[in-house]
Amino acid sequence: MLRNDRDALSGIRGGTANEIAESLRERMERGLLGAGDALPPVRALAEALDVNRNTVMAAYRQLAQAGLVVSRGRAGTHVTGPATVAQDGFAADTVLRDVGTGNPDPARIPDPTSALTRIVGRPVLYGEPVIDRDLEAWADEWMRAALPPEKPMRLTITSGASDAIDRLLSTYLTRDDGVALEDPCFLASLNTVRLGGYRAVPVPVDDEGMTVDGLRAALADGVRAVVCTPRAQNPTGASITERRAEQLRAELAAHPYVLVIEDDHFSLLSRMPHASVIPSDHERWALVRSVSKFLGPDMCLAVTASDPETGSRLAQRLSPGTTWVSHLLQRLTHALVTDPEVRSGIEAAAVHYAERNAAFAEALRSEGLTVSTGDGLNLWVRLPSPARDVCGQLMRRGWLARPGDEFLLSDDAARFHLRLTVHDLTETDAASLRRDLLAAVEATVGTRTVG
Repeated sequence: MLRNDRDALSGIRGGTANEIAESLRERMERGLLGAGDALPPVRALAEALDVNRNTVMAAYRQLAQAGLVVSRGRAGTHVTGPATVAQDGFAADTVLRDVGTGNPDPARIPDPTSALTRIVGRPVLYGEPVIDRDLEAWADEWMRAALPPEKPMRLTITSGASDAIDRLLSTYLTRDDGVALEDPCFLASLNTVRLGGYRAVPVPVDDEGMTVDGLRAALADGVRAVVCTPRAQNPTGASITERRAEQLRAELAAHPYVLVIEDDHFSLLSRMPHASVIPSDHERWALVRSVSKFLGPDMCLAVTASDPETGSRLAQRLSPGTTWVSHLLQRLTHALVTDPEVRSGIEAAAVHYAERNAAFAEALRSEGLTVSTGDGLNLWVRLPSPARDVCGQLMRRGWLARPGDEFLLSDDAARFHLRLTVHDLTETDAASLRRDLLAAVEATVGTRTVG
């Protein structure tokens, strides 16, 4: 901790929120402020710099959005350092069985070996088209099927969905602009918004997806962009119904220049229809579909369909030969998604995920737990006690689970949820996890509430 108020105020300069935030960031980078150190109280720093308290508060908010500081209420604002947001995927350095990964089943990812031999061709040089011709033709048909036929669109290929969302937001937004995010939220989206310096505005999610009241409040708050998941919302598994989509479109219709991004990450694997929230005449919109869930996370490629102006701006950030997506990767993607055997395997994987999740959810429900089956790779399990307490008990039994509070923006109820990835467990392991989960719940509640 800093020793006294004089030390805390020493060397901090600036007359605007950006200048103050940069001054504090510089002190962190030089090691003058370290993890755990307290920033000066807002009132004290405002008086020292002769600025309005709101200016200092805005500077602290910028640092918080970048993950560099955290507010602890009356205890003040403290330095945390970068990368404080949890990451999806396998946990490093653990001997526990990880059931919180969010990963697809590796046995369900297509083997690209035979396709690799078919994609070798003439080298692609600087200045050539950014999108491979064959992939563009296939993607055009794929994306148009999800949009009104009369809707003008432009295709862009990026290095995955997160790359697309990051580039789309930076196209229209500046630091501290508001972005409406689902709450609980996909970790990659939360990371993208925070590290971009934008202001995350939470929109609650229920069984039908993003709520109407939540979106209305976010729009009233002045958000410049909305990021939503039409199907298989991560972590809840919720999919937007056509009824809900119509209601959300009605709210967005009055805000045609708010950028609306649909992250349809589960696409070919989803068991639910795609209900779009984008109004038919909306000015700024993008539909993003990654191939990572059905072709594998290492296939860093996503197709983005957007209005022509947004597509043009996005394309300017993907220079031929420098920041474009490798044409070898594009050709491999096209070879796989047009292979009948691969498509049959993708369909079989979709059935597998749905059936395995449904069976595990039903078994938990029969024991008295509330589980949202939804769609996607994960289950969202409601607990009668805080999830972190249950996770602690599961660790003693050899399991590593993902507590719901890692996904929350403001929805405190997420603290009582687990996100479980169980589709790749054997029947024996699944039964063992169910028994251990019930025992963990019982141990944290103190009395037998399930089973």
